[in-house]
Amino acid sequence: MFSKNKGKIQFEQVSKMSNKKNVEDVGSCVNRSDSVVHILSLDVGTTTIRAHVYDGEVKIVGTGSRKIQLLYPHPGWVEMDEELIWQQAQDVIKDAIAEAGLTANDISCIGLTTQRNTFITWDKETGKTFHRFITWQDLRACDYVKKWNESYTMKAFNGGSKMLYYMTRKARFLAASALRFKSAQVTMRLKWMIDNTESLRKRLAEKQVMFANIDTYLLWQLTGHKIWATDYSCASTTGLYDPYQMEWSTVVSGVVGVPLHILPPIKDTSGFFGECVPDLFGAPIPITAIVADQQSAMFGQCCFNVGDVKCTMGTGTFIDCNTGNKPHTSVAGLYPLIGWKMGDECIYLSEGYASDTGRCLEWARSVGLFEKVEETEQIATSLGDSGGVYFVPAFSGLQMPVNDDKASSLMIGLTLETTREYMIRAILDSLCYRFELLYETVLRETNTPLSPLIKCDGGVCNNGFLVQMVSNLTGRKIDRPQHMDMTSLGAAFLAGLAIGIWKDKSELISIRRTERLFEPQPDQTSQAKGFYRDWLKALERSKEWYATGKS
Repeated sequence: MFSKNKGKIQFEQVSKMSNKKNVEDVGSCVNRSDSVVHILSLDVGTTTIRAHVYDGEVKIVGTGSRKIQLLYPHPGWVEMDEELIWQQAQDVIKDAIAEAGLTANDISCIGLTTQRNTFITWDKETGKTFHRFITWQDLRACDYVKKWNESYTMKAFNGGSKMLYYMTRKARFLAASALRFKSAQVTMRLKWMIDNTESLRKRLAEKQVMFANIDTYLLWQLTGHKIWATDYSCASTTGLYDPYQMEWSTVVSGVVGVPLHILPPIKDTSGFFGECVPDLFGAPIPITAIVADQQSAMFGQCCFNVGDVKCTMGTGTFIDCNTGNKPHTSVAGLYPLIGWKMGDECIYLSEGYASDTGRCLEWARSVGLFEKVEETEQIATSLGDSGGVYFVPAFSGLQMPVNDDKASSLMIGLTLETTREYMIRAILDSLCYRFELLYETVLRETNTPLSPLIKCDGGVCNNGFLVQMVSNLTGRKIDRPQHMDMTSLGAAFLAGLAIGIWKDKSELISIRRTERLFEPQPDQTSQAKGFYRDWLKALERSKEWYATGKS
């Protein structure tokens, strides 16, 4: 727990250590005597931007929230207005501090966690942006992805890497032999922007372009344009990073023509990044953690051991598995990520994801299948099955292990007896089936003994029917926590560790509490598996629906 003595942690010496990577070094400069601490966590998701202030009992005492406005200028394009995001970030921080009855002087530190691979570029000299935020859901580069993955260049690259693997048996060459670009990663969307934005291309040639994901952009703004940096967890998701060499990838940069000089320096996940300029909130606030959203949720869930598994169901569905201090090498599309890096500790994750979890529920609500998402649990529970109706969630295509940007959402098996209740049940079932497909891939690919317990979080996991069905399908116990906003909590944990609020991760485990433990129901498992096999047939019909060149 936090210290409850009165006072304020002092950071004068910490700011002098901004270039040091060892978290313990940062903590050693903090005077923790006679101090009360409050940690602010800023979480920029896909649909919501929120800030929480945590008190000495790790309880939320103040919150600010705004709905993110996604922009759709063309079919398949998904953007965000950078000025609005920056204004909303300031607003939610101010709201959270005010609701807690505090001032900026009372905030010990900030942890920043954001959606991944949503990027922007700007002119180094003028500060003018070349385009709006291009989000991770954007599909404008899907034809680029397909073209490059099928190109002779990639075939030569994959083939050469395979040969090098046979000669050296190094895992990084095995990974390179199966390398495929993905729309959700930065690489091809950035390549598309360079090819289609003349001003960006011109300034790139003059080495006057700065690149940022949301974390880097907000750090740049919060520090008054002084700090341009990211952390290892955010960098590792972009597709431009080499997790084996622990650096921006010279190979990918050379192959696709994205110069490394536009990419920010990379720092430890937990440590001193800089201070908010005083004019923003009334006092300087140290920023002591930056972490990608799924990695932050993994940390908040205390998945610290090899084989620990986390399932997040929110805007998308994500499965993350702790693979320890070595990156997992996949040939099915599971991407090796850095979970967090703190000093000498670097933890890797193997991750699979599906994009359209929250979007499916929002679509179903918008067409009148239900008014409130809370209704769906009772409706689904009241039915024995989906009445032979199957739904495939693919508004953004199908991600791993299918990897088909041209797939279409599909509802099949409709009859004259089909009611809206059966359609709702089919949609909820599909989200569970999609997770099972990811889970099977992790089991098959990682060669890591997985924990018999899966920890879940995300707003969709408030639906007990859905979580129970995931338990039935996987045959695993599902641990749903009391505090569902694990992304925010993980950033708070990492920020607090940086300043010595906790000595190490072991002190965090007792803070996380279980709200409900779901266990597989043997009488339902076999039936659920049978329906899942039928759903896989529906999934096959949804593939490659859209013609090349259309979104």
